[in-house]
Amino acid sequence: MRTVIVGCGRVGSNLARWLSEEGDEVAVVDSSEAAFNRLGEEFAGEMVFGSAVDEDILRRAGTDRAQAFVAVTNADTTNIMAAQLAQHEFGVKKVICRIYDPARADLYRELGLKTICPTTMGAEKVERFFEGE
Repeated sequence: MRTVIVGCGRVGSNLARWLSEEGDEVAVVDSSEAAFNRLGEEFAGEMVFGSAVDEDILRRAGTDRAQAFVAVTNADTTNIMAAQLAQHEFGVKKVICRIYDPARADLYRELGLKTICPTTMGAEKVERFFEGE
């Protein structure tokens, strides 16, 4: 499976290494060349330097051939825009984006984007802790 990951922070780099080790074709896009250091020398995938909301950069990363697309930069707006490009311009079937703002997550989920919201997930875990689970 070919997966394009935008954002080479802790989540993106760990996911990229894991998928690559599993034998998937992986391309990682980031606007900071230094971020690619997180991937390590063993990483067998592609590293594409540039903006995650630039169609040419996404095309260079192989988004037009991707079966999955993951947007995990540290900016909600970048993740939303990149995910929408992947879904609507490139026709990627499995698209997910991380959104920190719960209100945005709900809105974009209603518009058909699959989102994960660490803010909500963390709050739910704390709530369960206090409930005794």
